[in-house]
Amino acid sequence: MRMRTALNNAADFVEMMRRKAPETLDLFTAETEAEFENAFDALLERAVIHLEANSRNFENLSEEGLSAVLAAGLTMPGLTVTQETHANGHVDLTIEADHCFPARRKLGEAKIYNGPKYHFDGLNQLLGRYTKGREGRGLLIVYFRQKGIVGLVHRIREAMDRERPSGQTCATRDHALRWSFISSHTHSSGECLEVGHIGCNLFLNE
Repeated sequence: MRMRTALNNAADFVEMMRRKAPETLDLFTAETEAEFENAFDALLERAVIHLEANSRNFENLSEEGLSAVLAAGLTMPGLTVTQETHANGHVDLTIEADHCFPARRKLGEAKIYNGPKYHFDGLNQLLGRYTKGREGRGLLIVYFRQKGIVGLVHRIREAMDRERPSGQTCATRDHALRWSFISSHTHSSGECLEVGHIGCNLFLNE
């Protein structure tokens, strides 16, 4: 009787999670890398939208300050997000899904937009210095304070597809999130790694 009650309680808990926090449940029950990334993207979108909605409140924040807000928006029980973690330097964001098997770990670099060259520098930091090859899809978060995020993202993509920085293997492709895209790169480990380039629109209308 006690075991049946425990099973019923577990089933009720899972059903409650499916109704109230489906992204969280999907994140921790993901069996493949693709399933994990899809669930994570839903959480990331929510955190980015929060940043955008409060852009006036955050207008004086640096890259580090903006990333602190983003980290707080992503952190929840079972998903630990830390800043400036030592990884052959200081990576801006380290994201770890604590209760997943196999272990899920993502690294992120953040930049306030300052042209494609500055973007390439961030990409090189992420892939060339911090990433060891075991991590999941990397993140390059781009905070746009200039007007016209659509054209600016397009400019980055054009430059990347032309110059193929950091061992880029093929043309960039669309990401599920708006103003974002994905690139693939040959890493020093021999792995082919993906990076999600995530645009965050912080332009302030007067």
